[in-house]
Amino acid sequence: MYRKLVLTNGLRVVAERIPTLKSVTVGLWVNVGSRDERAGEEGLSHFLEHMFFKGTKTRSATRISREIDALGGELNAFTTRETTTFYVKVLDQQLKPALALLSDLFHHSRFDPKEVEKEKQVVLEEIRMVEDDPEDLVQELHQAQMLKRHPLGRPILGKPTTIQGLRRDHLLRYVQAHYHPRQIVIAVAGNFDLTVLVPLLEASFGSFQRPASPGMDRWPSQVSGGLMVRRKLLEQAHVSMGLKGLALGHKDRYAAHMLNSVLGGNVSSRLFQEVREKRGLAYSIYSYLSAFSDGGTITIYAATRPREAGRVVGLVCKEIRRLRTAGVGRMELERAKNQMKGSLMLSLESSHSRMSKLAKDELYLGRHQSLEEILAEIDHVSGEQVLRLSRELFDFSCLSVVALGPVSAASLQSSIN
Repeated sequence: MYRKLVLTNGLRVVAERIPTLKSVTVGLWVNVGSRDERAGEEGLSHFLEHMFFKGTKTRSATRISREIDALGGELNAFTTRETTTFYVKVLDQQLKPALALLSDLFHHSRFDPKEVEKEKQVVLEEIRMVEDDPEDLVQELHQAQMLKRHPLGRPILGKPTTIQGLRRDHLLRYVQAHYHPRQIVIAVAGNFDLTVLVPLLEASFGSFQRPASPGMDRWPSQVSGGLMVRRKLLEQAHVSMGLKGLALGHKDRYAAHMLNSVLGGNVSSRLFQEVREKRGLAYSIYSYLSAFSDGGTITIYAATRPREAGRVVGLVCKEIRRLRTAGVGRMELERAKNQMKGSLMLSLESSHSRMSKLAKDELYLGRHQSLEEILAEIDHVSGEQVLRLSRELFDFSCLSVVALGPVSAASLQSSIN
C-alpha cells in the first residue's frame, strides 16, 4: 500500500506499508549533493553528513551509537552527487524511538568546533583510502576526465585543501542554504501503522521551518572524449572507459539498462564472456550506468596485466561497435529482460531498498512507479529501441579512456583507433 502526503511545512512524505516484513526503514533525503557545491565548498555535503552524527544538544556521539545498538537497528547516512540521505532501520515496534533519534540528529546537531577538527582527519583518511584503491581511484579520475569542469566530475569527498579549511560557520551556512522543507523527502517502507506514523512524522518534522533558497544552480553536463594515463607502480593496469548515458527519468532508461546488461552488466554479458571467460585477460570487468536528474554516463571498468591493457581496450571498442551496427539478438534481449526483472525483484525484498525506491521516484519522477508498471516497461523494450539507443549513445567522439598503472598512452590510443 503506497501513500503520499505533505506535512504542514511542505515536506513530502512517501510511504509503503509491507505487512509481511518485521522491519521498517525511514529515510530523510535532502535534495543537495556534491554537484551543488560552489568553488571552495568541495566535499562540504559529505563532511556535513558526517557531522550530524557527532553529537546533539542532549546526546553525545557515544550515546547516539549506544541508543541505536540498544534498539537493534542501523542508523547511517550517505552522500551522492545529487542527494544527502540519513536513514534508520529498526524492528517495527521500535519505530517511535528510532524516529526520535533521527529527528534529534537532524534538528539539534551541535557541529562542535572540536568535533569538526577531529572529523577533518577522518575524512582525509577516507580520501587517502581512495588514493590507495586503484579501482576507486581510476574511476574517480575518469569521472573528472569525462565531465571536465562540470560539478558532477568532482570527487564527492572533496579536496584535502578544502577539507582542511572547513569551519563550523561554513557548515551552518550550507545547512541554512540547502536544508529546507521543500527540498526534503521522507520515505518510509516496511511494517507500520499509518495512523501512528503520520502523527509521529508531523511532531518530529512538521514544525521545521526555514526560508526557501533561490533554488539549485544545476545545468546538464557534457561528456567529453579523450585519453589520459596516470603512471603508477602497480601489478595491474586499471582502465575506465566511458560514453554518454541517460537521465534518471528518460523515456529510454529501461532500454539503456538492457544495453548495459548485454555489454557488461552481468556474467553472461559480452565483455565478461569475451575478455574473462574466453581469453582470461581480466578477473574484474564490468559496465554500469550513472544516471542523474539531467544526464548520465555509461562506464566500463577492467583490470588486467599492463602488457594486455591495449588488447582489452580494443576488445571493448569492438563490442561497442558491434552493438552500434548489429544491436542485440532476440535471445540475448530476452535474457537481459529476465535478468533485469529478477535483479529488480530480489533487490526490493528489504525495507531499505523499498525506501530508496520510494524516495528516488518522488525526487526524479515526481510520482510513484509500481513494480507492475516497471515490469511492463521492461517487457515493452524492443530490439529496435536498443539498436537506436546504442547508435545515439555509443558515439566514439565522446569516448573517454583513463588508465592507471604502468601502461603507455600510445598502446591504448592505437587500440581505440
